[in-house]
Amino acid sequence: MTETSSPAPSAGAPAYPAAPWQMTGQLFLSLFRVPTAVDELRPAGVYGAAFVSYEEPSPLTYSELLVARPVKVPGGRGRRVSITDIWVDSPASVAGGRELWAIPKGLCDFRLESEHRGPFARTEWSAALDRRPIASARFTDAARVVPRVPFKGQTWQPGIADTGGEERRATLQGSAKAMPCWGAWEFDADGPLGWLAGRRAIASFRMSGFRMSFG
Repeated sequence: MTETSSPAPSAGAPAYPAAPWQMTGQLFLSLFRVPTAVDELRPAGVYGAAFVSYEEPSPLTYSELLVARPVKVPGGRGRRVSITDIWVDSPASVAGGRELWAIPKGLCDFRLESEHRGPFARTEWSAALDRRPIASARFTDAARVVPRVPFKGQTWQPGIADTGGEERRATLQGSAKAMPCWGAWEFDADGPLGWLAGRRAIASFRMSGFRMSFG
């Protein structure tokens, strides 16, 4: 099976929670249209890029950058989400994501800054791999004045070599204060997400204070 270039965890990877993971945090998502195929794993279509902060009381607390796309699973009904590229700053999350769900997590460094002015929140993210930028983004929203709503979804991963190459599926469900927001991204043209460089988001959303079961 094809996988991303994210490195596998080293031998003796740290322990991680049993599935499902009960996670709490903030998610900032933008959608991008990719008109031509990048490779076999990344065909033309709509992709979502997201920065995520997993916070207390999550069993693991860490930052995350991911890119995913909707897929129609062979022999399945409906569509699922498949993650093509993903980085976190938690070795335990890398190990658990790869071994439990074949999510091809790698490690990188993050910077997060946020401020509130009245009802509005302004948030800036950046991610770097070996001190070289991957992506950065800025968001503005009014998360304090929106109601909490439920959500549910499913993921499908084609398998990665270091976990046996078998496809894996997972279900996620929970609730969040979800709303459209303003978002602007920059992808380093020479970085692992260079195929998104120069593209403008067609829509952006925030999920504030989400509470989610994943597994």
